[in-house]
Amino acid sequence: MDDMLAQLRAGRLAGATRIDLSCGLTEFPREVFDLVDSLEVLNLSGNALDTLPDDLHRLHRLRVLFCSDNRFTALPESIGRCRSLDIVGFKANRIRSVPAGALPASLRWLILTDNEIEALPDSLGDCARMQKLMLAGNRLRTLPDSMAKLERLELLRISANRFEALPGWLPALPRLSWLACAGNPFDTQAEDAAIAARSVPHVDWREIVLGEKLGEGASGVIHRATLGADSQPVAVKLFKGAITSDGWPHSEMAASIAAGAHPTLIAARSRIDGHPEGTEGLVMALVDPAFATLAGPPSLASCTRDVYAEEARWSTAVALRIACDIASAAQHLHARGIVHGDLYAHNILWHAQGGGRLGDFGAAWLTGALDAKQARAFQALEVRAFGCLLEELLQRCTDTPPQETVALKDRCLGADAAARPTFAEVLSVLQRHAPRP
Repeated sequence: MDDMLAQLRAGRLAGATRIDLSCGLTEFPREVFDLVDSLEVLNLSGNALDTLPDDLHRLHRLRVLFCSDNRFTALPESIGRCRSLDIVGFKANRIRSVPAGALPASLRWLILTDNEIEALPDSLGDCARMQKLMLAGNRLRTLPDSMAKLERLELLRISANRFEALPGWLPALPRLSWLACAGNPFDTQAEDAAIAARSVPHVDWREIVLGEKLGEGASGVIHRATLGADSQPVAVKLFKGAITSDGWPHSEMAASIAAGAHPTLIAARSRIDGHPEGTEGLVMALVDPAFATLAGPPSLASCTRDVYAEEARWSTAVALRIACDIASAAQHLHARGIVHGDLYAHNILWHAQGGGRLGDFGAAWLTGALDAKQARAFQALEVRAFGCLLEELLQRCTDTPPQETVALKDRCLGADAAARPTFAEVLSVLQRHAPRP
């Protein structure tokens, strides 16, 4: 990164569309303005900045601005004058104030995770293009009612805040599909009860032998491992303990434990006790290595939709088998009072002969504090997320899917949440067409 700053100052980045500067900056480098006619992505994360220049709008082609892990205490109002901005990220600063003028109406993705924000301005409701809003780890007790106008909002993260109740208008947002809200006062009692319950066995750390790392996410690291005297092969997730874009790892553990066992769910089998550093962890079933991740996470361009490999193709039979398995897992979760919150292809493992397995409870939350009508309304959001998945699966079929499944997809994606089918209805349709395992 120091090399890029040197190149910038030497004038050797003419025509650059993206620059990444993470080198202890305490002041905005004015040489960036030499790129006013080309710069589209500016990443200033990991510095010591607390202000941006008032004339930032001179970067008239700027679409993406990242300033995470800096020292901002307020979202700079100069951002609001950048009329082409699509994406703004200020994760892990010290932001307490979000002025009304700091939000350009062009925004479709705003990241303010892990700050100290207590209130948001009504002007947030004027960001009509907003699709993705990341607010976990702040001090919010409510959201501005103006957000009820955000008809394009699809993903909302408000975990680890101070909500005593969820806004009543949330389920009415026509495109909202991925909601994370664990770790708030309305939800914490249910989380504590889930963790305290003996719904999964406790395993002593000394019974576990860690093997290779299988993967790493925002909340923790997953290892291959063996368990007990018979060296039973398992997977072990060790939590990092820090706030993530989805919320607290404690909330993920609570949902994983509450989920219980299901054949198409990658859930907790045991909770780990006695780690020498006090690290919390879970033992999970080791998924056959023949299973692969269905898709990659959303990109800057796709925003809320997963990115599939170019060669991702399958028969209708395979697509419907995967869809059936994931709908069955979601139905199981809803019956147990859990909303997954992140029902996405990138959280699904699949195999052409083995179907699909749903994992990653990082955004999951418990509906125990809601009445039955409220719970159904929020479960309907997840049905829309499933509709997105079903749409993606059907788009990549090498043969023509049954019309009834296409119509089901349309019902799941419907703007009226109350008219969407339940997962029981979804399964009844899919099982008429999906091959039996």
